[in-house]
Amino acid sequence: MPPHPSWRVALPHSAAAVPVARALVRAALTELEDTADSDTAELLTAELVANAVEHAAGRGPIELVVELLPTGCHVEVHDPDPDPPGALTRPGLAAPDPWQEHGRGLLLIRALSSACGHRRTASGKAVWFRLSAAPPRPRPA
Repeated sequence: MPPHPSWRVALPHSAAAVPVARALVRAALTELEDTADSDTAELLTAELVANAVEHAAGRGPIELVVELLPTGCHVEVHDPDPDPPGALTRPGLAAPDPWQEHGRGLLLIRALSSACGHRRTASGKAVWFRLSAAPPRPRPA
């Protein structure tokens, strides 16, 4: 069985990484028919990359890993900070303040992904999400 198509790309540790990551996910998801929803994948990838840029200690590179699966996609963002992301896999005690610009990214990832989590790596951590494939579109008769 051939391995699943995947991409691993180093991104700059700057805000410029966010639109680049979105474009890479969009391009990767066009490779397969009936794959995960690219709009949702782009949104969640942008949240992970923005969090890595804002919160990761150090200035080391951020790495984006996209794997296409028969059942959807798996996206990881690696950064040099070993500290886990706050409240990714467990709900927070309080809802985000509706008047603040921040505080909704991890909530979106939890709500819109089919699974999410984080793990330590040799150089920091990887934060990930999975999206299930979108149902096949009906073909015109």
